[in-house]
Amino acid sequence: MQGFFNINKPQGLTSFDVIRRIKKQIPRKCKIGHLGTLDPMATGVLPVAVGNATRVIEYAAGVNKEYIAAFILGGVSDTQDATGQITIQQEEVIADTDEVTGVLQQFTGRIEQIPPMYSAVHHQGRRLYELARQGVEVVREPREVTIEAIELLEISSAGKTTQVVIKVSCSPGTYIRTLVHDIGMRLGTGAYLNSLVRTRSGNFVLEQAVMLDEIVTAQDVNRYLLPIDHPLENMAVQELEAGQALVVRQGRGIKGSSFLDQQRVRLYDGQQLAAIAFYDAAAGILRPEKVFL
Repeated sequence: MQGFFNINKPQGLTSFDVIRRIKKQIPRKCKIGHLGTLDPMATGVLPVAVGNATRVIEYAAGVNKEYIAAFILGGVSDTQDATGQITIQQEEVIADTDEVTGVLQQFTGRIEQIPPMYSAVHHQGRRLYELARQGVEVVREPREVTIEAIELLEISSAGKTTQVVIKVSCSPGTYIRTLVHDIGMRLGTGAYLNSLVRTRSGNFVLEQAVMLDEIVTAQDVNRYLLPIDHPLENMAVQELEAGQALVVRQGRGIKGSSFLDQQRVRLYDGQQLAAIAFYDAAAGILRPEKVFL
């Protein structure tokens, strides 16, 4: 068994919970892993690799993500989301659409984020969330991320509660919780994440995702598997000529076309992904890095 499941993760489960449930539906010794962690409160796209597909995770991990995020104005949270301890900043917030739109645009492009204490980032051998649960806060170095676009979808009020809904396209490693917190600080109202849906992770989209329960109750999960090259659609391609498949199977290089030095290239034997290679420009050779034949 090999390929990718495009899972629509339900709320309340960790990404590892999803892996644990799917394990019961695949052969015992089959490898399994996921692309991009989702917090328990988040829902949406969670690509899960099984079998040989786990060997291409490293090539697919750097893809952009897209989210629909809803956040509440007028308060801050120690976890930066609704699961934490909320401190009210303003009893009632009247949000101006033009002002919110203007602030959102200030967060597009390359920005710096300080990882939240409630995160899996390591500090001196320990996870930050472990320290946070003990009431310990440490200095974190800011990290650069890229926000490709932010679109304001909705501002709504219910009683004294004002909620803003946005769509965010961003680089991997972006903390949407932190983005929301920082937007709230810039608005001067405070803000915390109320809900989060990942609608896209590279070539995996929510419209094509399968509910986890459907996978774990299926008689035959193979019909839900996407091919192992599904997340590699943007990688360059070269078709193998007669006799080259054996050479690649042995891990030896073949003559390449004009690619950039060190560029990764998919090699195909007919319709089958034969290998992922890198181009050695000095030698004009494609050298296999991962072989699948």
